[in-house]
Amino acid sequence: MAELSKKSCVPCRTGAPKLKREEIENYLTDLEKDWKVVDNHHLYKKFNFPDFISTLNFVNKIGEIAEEEGHHPNICFTWGIVEVKIWTHKIDGLHENDFILAAKIDKLV
Repeated sequence: MAELSKKSCVPCRTGAPKLKREEIENYLTDLEKDWKVVDNHHLYKKFNFPDFISTLNFVNKIGEIAEEEGHHPNICFTWGIVEVKIWTHKIDGLHENDFILAAKIDKLV
């Protein structure tokens, strides 16, 4: 499989197939550690930072990538912590795009 962070997200149509568990496991091996698959529905990862400004900078960088890719994660942050959830809303599940975005987020750290 090509390196995910070098791929680009492609528009997903309603009704596109969700990834099956085996496909999810294959993609997961291409991500950095600590990404979790929750209920075969979404990706989750918690990032830790030493202060608020580095936390905020990371969130802003995620936002820039999300806009470039046209794929937007759920981001929750507070002092020193960023939690990211990614799934494809149009299919209410996981798609290759989710793993591409996760790989690009990993490159920010």
